[in-house]
Parts: sequence; C-alpha cells; structure tokens
Amino acid sequence: MKVGVPLETTAGERRVALVPETVKRLAGGGFEVSVERGAGKAASFPDASYEEAGAAIVDDAYADAEAIAKVQGPAEPELDSLRSGQVLIAFLQPLSDPQGIERLAGRGVVAFAMESIPRITRAQAMDALSSQSTVSGYKAALLAADRLPKFFPMLMTAAGTVPPAKVLVLGAGVAGLQAIATSRRLGAVVFGFDVRPVVKEQVESLGATFLDLGVTGEETAGGYARELTEEEQTRQQQELEARLPDYDVVITTALIPGRPAPRLIPASAVAAMRPGSVIVDLAAEAGGNCELTEPGAEVVREDVTIIGLTNLPSTMPSHASQLYSRNVFALLQHLAPEGELALDWDDEITSSACVTRTEEVAA
Repeated sequence: MKVGVPLETTAGERRVALVPETVKRLAGGGFEVSVERGAGKAASFPDASYEEAGAAIVDDAYADAEAIAKVQGPAEPELDSLRSGQVLIAFLQPLSDPQGIERLAGRGVVAFAMESIPRITRAQAMDALSSQSTVSGYKAALLAADRLPKFFPMLMTAAGTVPPAKVLVLGAGVAGLQAIATSRRLGAVVFGFDVRPVVKEQVESLGATFLDLGVTGEETAGGYARELTEEEQTRQQQELEARLPDYDVVITTALIPGRPAPRLIPASAVAAMRPGSVIVDLAAEAGGNCELTEPGAEVVREDVTIIGLTNLPSTMPSHASQLYSRNVFALLQHLAPEGELALDWDDEITSSACVTRTEEVAA
C-alpha cells in the first residue's frame, strides 16, 4: 500500500500525521510512504529524516497514494486532490461537520475518522483522542502556572514561607488526569472533580483530593460521563460557585462528543474568584465549560484570566505528532495487514471508524 502524507494546511496546525519513527516501521512492513516536502518541518522533523527512514519526498503526496494520512480533515482546495476509492485517515469531526463528511462522500473517498475509533481494549493503540488529550492536559497545567501571578509549589525562603497554589481540575478523563499529574509535579495542592464516582480512585492515585459536590452520573459505554439533567447541572453550578473562591487555578475538561460543552462555571462564579486567578478551559472548541470563555482567545474578566485556546496539541507538535503517528500506524496495520488493504466490515474497529465508503468497497 502506498501512503501519502500531505503538508497540513489548516491555520495554526503544526503537527504531521506520520513521523520518521513510524515511517521506518511502515517501510519494513510492506508499505511505501511519500511525504510532501516540508510536511514535518513545523514539528521539527526535516525532510532528510524522512528520507533516512525510507520515505520518498514529493511535491504532491496525493498522487499515486492509495491512502492519505492527515491530522486535520482536508480543506476545500484539498478535496480536488482526493479521488474515488482513496482511503483517508484524519480527524474528520463527523458529529460536528456533517457537510464535510458529505463532501468526502461525494468524492467517493473511503474516510476513517480518528475520533470514531471505538474505545475498546484492542483499539487502544489507535486512540488518538486519548493521545492528544494527554498533550492538552499537560499544556493546560503549564499555561496555568505561567499565567498565575503566584508560585505553584510551596517555597521556604529566608523571607518566609510561600504557600502552594491550589488547583481544581474539573473532569477526570485523560486530559484531566494529565492536568492533575502535571500540576502535582509542579508542586501545587490539587483537587479533582468528576461526576463519575468510579474515577475517584484514579484521582487519588495521582496524589490529588477528590472533590465531592454531591452530583454523580454514570459512565457511558464510551467511557464518557452521561449528560446531567438540567436540575443536576444547576445543583452542580451552585456547589462549584460556592467552592471556586478557594482555588487559584481551575482547569476544565468536560466534553461530550458531538454536543456543546456542558456549562460548569457561570459568570457569577468567575466574579466570586480571587483576583489573579486563572481558568484554563479545554472545552473551548465546543463552546467552553465557562460562560465567559472566548474560544481561541485569552481574556481577563472580573480580574480572572480565562484561557480558551484551541488545538493545544499543535503547540507541542513534536511529541503530539509522535503520539498521533503511532495511532495512525496502528490503524494502518489494522486496515492493511502486511501492506495490503483488507477491509473487514464485520470488524468493530473498521466499521465504527469508517464515516464514508463507496459501494464497491462496501461490498
């Protein structure tokens, strides 16, 4: 199978779908890889490193490729480069961008969305949502430490003792747990909250204290928390509003696939926080967990810094690309054992991840 890796064209996207490490493994497993010139430069992977790994450096990664590996879905100009029957692997936002999926279907592309990989044991190596959430959670803690006008750790100096910062992480999924772990490493006193009581042990295993707000919800089959009722959301907001003044930093990570982010922090709760406090909203791309979050921006409201930056993994492109590349490698191996495309539509991974396919391929 010939795999093409184009240069990402989405504004601000610095990741690359395959890195030299995985290109070398693919080349040894029956795949041919073509990388567009400069595709890995922003992630610190020069063309020479791809050539050493066995890839061909080309001006057009779409030509002659049976499969295209990308990070972001193709923009309008890129659609013309895709042809019927060609396999596409990328983040395609099937739940929030149905028009984009329709355009791919119209081109006859066999598209696999990395968001749609089922959360089952044998698909863990392909779980790009988790790998990129790890990067987001780590970066969120660093952003909070940078913007907070206080030290994170306790310091004992000749001028006296400085108490540690208090950090609250809302949501104990992959991003939340990484934010907890990183904040702990930086020396803060950390608390974690999640409506799923099952994650309490995980929060405490990282050295944080589990915050009980008296609002609980069961875990869905995909590992997400079920959406709370309106009454439960109101009670949760009231409890948080009463507790938030105790914290210097709040990192929010609550997301429900294909839905607007649940509103956890109303404007009144922000107003009650200490001046200089920081909120890092990792749900900004879906509207934000905080009422005052501005997606893609960093603002100060009520003397509180609210960071709503999106696509945080792209701000750490080298390791984010390395992790994503391993996810893509695992999926390619699954779809094309020994380098030969063999799509088994009775397989849960293949059928769940595929969002468009031609009649010929479907048969």
